[in-house]
Amino acid sequence: MKKVIFQGSGVAIVTPMDDEGFVNYYELERLIDFNIDNGTDAIIICGTTGEGSTLSFLEHCEAINHCIKYVNKRVPVIAGSGSNDTNFAIRLSQKACQYGADALLIVTPYYNKTSQHGLIKHFTEIADNVDTPIILYSVASRTGVNIEPATCKELSKHPNIVAIKEASGSLSQVAKIRALCGDELSVYSGNDDQIVPIMSLGGKGVISVMANIMPKQTHDIAQLCLDGKFDKASELALKTLDIANALFCDVNPVPVKEALNIMGFNAGHCRLPLCDMTDENKKKLKSIMQRHGLVGIIDQ
Repeated sequence: MKKVIFQGSGVAIVTPMDDEGFVNYYELERLIDFNIDNGTDAIIICGTTGEGSTLSFLEHCEAINHCIKYVNKRVPVIAGSGSNDTNFAIRLSQKACQYGADALLIVTPYYNKTSQHGLIKHFTEIADNVDTPIILYSVASRTGVNIEPATCKELSKHPNIVAIKEASGSLSQVAKIRALCGDELSVYSGNDDQIVPIMSLGGKGVISVMANIMPKQTHDIAQLCLDGKFDKASELALKTLDIANALFCDVNPVPVKEALNIMGFNAGHCRLPLCDMTDENKKKLKSIMQRHGLVGIIDQ
């Protein structure tokens, strides 16, 4: 059985920006503390929700390094270091390893639209060039490429490839991955509305967007599953389903940044080509957050 990076709730943390559009490290530290203080089990930096695709190489490296230093081993830090360019992904991954990342989150190469054989070569090449565990990230809705179960099986043979963030939306696919790979590939839910069903199939937890604004509730859902209390986990998951859905009323991470701003954090705006939500969606999001007592709860 391979090493399990974490169990429970990992937050795919946003990258807050200041008024000039630069990374706001003070606010990043506040968000990290907010999560750790409320039970989050791992921090994922510079993933999709962290706008890794619009950070420069230097910004990407600085954000990863700053996060690792500030977390200071309180919880595992997983660095998003994937790319559609295999060599660039290797370079970024090696930097993250030098900084002390506990694991790497490597997304499927976007735009190139490689074959399953190409995926095997891509991930294997990265894994061969680092000594840090890798979590595959399958999110075809954003990259156009799905990691099929048979491909997961082949990749799970590599000692450095230890897990997958499964965001295909297909529970059938998750079941097939679990059946084929067993303990050689841990599965994390990549969707907040599928934590319970995926963990009921043996998933280890979630890499969550919702945990940015509701870290304790997200942790509790995952922990109840780990404790085998799926009825209670389902009850809590259904109570937070409206929030989970609202955070995808626009392209992630646009809504979650808006939600953090509504709470009182200074998450700032997303970088273009992502832009602010419509006033109508902002109103709907704020209304749902009011029902959960989340509006203006954070002191500036």
